[in-house]
Amino acid sequence: MNWKQFSVLAFAGAVVCLVWLALKHALFGAGPVTISIQVAAALLMIWARLTFGLRSFHASANPTAGGLVTNGPYRFIRHPIYAAVLYFLWAGYAAHPAFINLPVALLASALLGVRMWAEERLLLGMYPEYAVYARRTRRALPFLL
Repeated sequence: MNWKQFSVLAFAGAVVCLVWLALKHALFGAGPVTISIQVAAALLMIWARLTFGLRSFHASANPTAGGLVTNGPYRFIRHPIYAAVLYFLWAGYAAHPAFINLPVALLASALLGVRMWAEERLLLGMYPEYAVYARRTRRALPFLL
């Protein structure tokens, strides 16, 4: 299995987890703090999509031509769109911390991590300067992770 196929499976699994949490009414915030985090996450996703442009979504990890994007939210984190999904997900879990939701939230996070890792392998092959960029930015949490 190649990185693109691996990334499709990880993406599909993460979507299934998010849909499951939504169907269990465990994805959306329930108070001012969790709702604020989710609004900030949505704004981060919009900012990242606008910064990256029309080439920003593919079902499989697929580096596109046009150069490495390192401005906007990409100046601080390598994967702001996935980070936004993770922030949204964990704010939803914080609002609905049922034990049954924890394994699903952890699985979704792990699958998004696999997706990020697969994309990075492909980006390193297409953009040699990605290695330098990766050393100076964090994967999903500015200054930490």
